[in-house]
Amino acid sequence: MEQTVHSTRFGELDVPEEALIEFPDGLIGVGGRRFALLTREENSAFQWLQETAREELALPVTDPFPFFPDYEVRISDAEAERIGISDPAEAEVLVIVRAAEKLEDFSVNLLAPLLICRGVGHQVINEAPAQVRVPLLSGLAESAS
Repeated sequence: MEQTVHSTRFGELDVPEEALIEFPDGLIGVGGRRFALLTREENSAFQWLQETAREELALPVTDPFPFFPDYEVRISDAEAERIGISDPAEAEVLVIVRAAEKLEDFSVNLLAPLLICRGVGHQVINEAPAQVRVPLLSGLAESAS
């Protein structure tokens, strides 16, 4: 069943149920509990998390692994039990993108990735070495060297 979502960025959207994600604990510093994961361009590296109740809240996200091939997500056993994901590898991993005027100034939050599994998402604190604001294209430059 589709849900109609209103967005100041994208207008009125009919979102399929499989694109809806419930974040029981919300997102750090943002709030919101129910989001639609939107793919605006088929081959784009970026997607959008559009909050379903707040039309002004849309966050760009990306899969970190193409940009940071050595990126790793580790969570404690207690955190894994709390969110119901025993292994981060069984979840889709996304990171929030901090956009800027120039692509080379884009950054991502590798410290607090989003783990999404079976329509439920959780923002976790990564126990592997990671930073809050990492230049998005730095991982590509390192892997090309």
